[in-house]
Amino acid sequence: MTGAGWRITALCVFALACGGCSIGPRALPSDRIRYNEAVKVSGEEQLLLNIVRLRYTDTPSSLAVSSLADQYEFTRNVGLTPFFTAAAAGQAFGGYRSTVLPQVGWSSASRPTLTYTSQDDQEFTRRLFTPLSLESTASLSKTTWPTSTVFRLWLENMNWVSNAETASGPTPKTPPEFADFLAGVEALQRLTDRKLATIFIDEQDDPVSDELPPEKVTASAQVRAAQAGFEYRKDKNGNWRVVRKKQQPILRFDESVKGDPDFLTLCRVFKLNPARTSFEFTTAKLDPYLKDAPKEGLDKLDLETRSLLQVLFFVANGVEVPTAHLASGVAPVTTGLDGRQFDWQQVLGGLFKVCWAEGKRPPASAHVAVRHKGYWFYIDERDRDTKATFALLVELARLQLSTDKGGSAPLLTLPIGGR
Repeated sequence: MTGAGWRITALCVFALACGGCSIGPRALPSDRIRYNEAVKVSGEEQLLLNIVRLRYTDTPSSLAVSSLADQYEFTRNVGLTPFFTAAAAGQAFGGYRSTVLPQVGWSSASRPTLTYTSQDDQEFTRRLFTPLSLESTASLSKTTWPTSTVFRLWLENMNWVSNAETASGPTPKTPPEFADFLAGVEALQRLTDRKLATIFIDEQDDPVSDELPPEKVTASAQVRAAQAGFEYRKDKNGNWRVVRKKQQPILRFDESVKGDPDFLTLCRVFKLNPARTSFEFTTAKLDPYLKDAPKEGLDKLDLETRSLLQVLFFVANGVEVPTAHLASGVAPVTTGLDGRQFDWQQVLGGLFKVCWAEGKRPPASAHVAVRHKGYWFYIDERDRDTKATFALLVELARLQLSTDKGGSAPLLTLPIGGR
């Protein structure tokens, strides 16, 4: 081979070697983002599909991505073929002719492996039916999510004022009661926006024993109590009790709020004492018929929270259904006293709405879209309120349905090697 031939061969080998470097660390960012996006989109589509299923009173089902592995294979070769052989006959490299012909080759393959785990087991079902705790509800309300959004989604009622309770299951035949609750939480939201109301957590002593004589409050007893998470406290009358710390959510108002129309609306709707500016949140502490309630009004806000399944049933009423499915009875219909179809946006307006469309592909404006019973159901990219609510549902579903088992989150393993 001449000097020019060696130079060309060396150039080919160098180019081939450099090409293989992309399988090393440089490949990690693009692969990670690609799989991250795929898992995100798949999870959102699964949640939306289950919401649509509930609108049709179909059974929801979920699969979790328990592991994800992608194996790369990259091969390369370099060869010199005698020019006079059949393999080289008729070949030309530019205008160059020689007794040997350099040859290079490479190939690559990606073999992703996904492992899915069915979540339709006893533990998953239990979590699906477990109501959100009082502490979690209060904590959500303290975040940047609007208080009205959290209360409309996660409360069945407050002080036994109904928040469309019949909508927490399969679509009801008759319209739910919701107007008073909606007016009350909207008034609370306006007060919050004006910095006149806030929810905070107060650490309080929760007595767990009767009064104790001083001789029983020994040093060893106090040590044992501390080890169990309790402590001895003397009350204002000088009596000893065993107490534990509890986180008490409280709704507090500025003193200037008295006489404010929104505050009066809130007190009227939820039967609160307008002379007070502080109300503790409780659960199951109020008689449903307000028996023995003080005439001046209540001093607490008693909540009945929803489970995740109830929340999904609730928002499923915001799924618009093709006329053909309503007419045929495939999807249940809510009918008012006037015989007309009830508009669920009266309940869910500004909170959640899913549109439908025909065609082979989802609409171009779809943020998330799934196909069900021959139609596309989607959240419009321009519907900011629904997108925000859906994002909250996605995160709360992950939080409420996650298990404590190690390694339950999707694991991505990339044997990329390289330099």
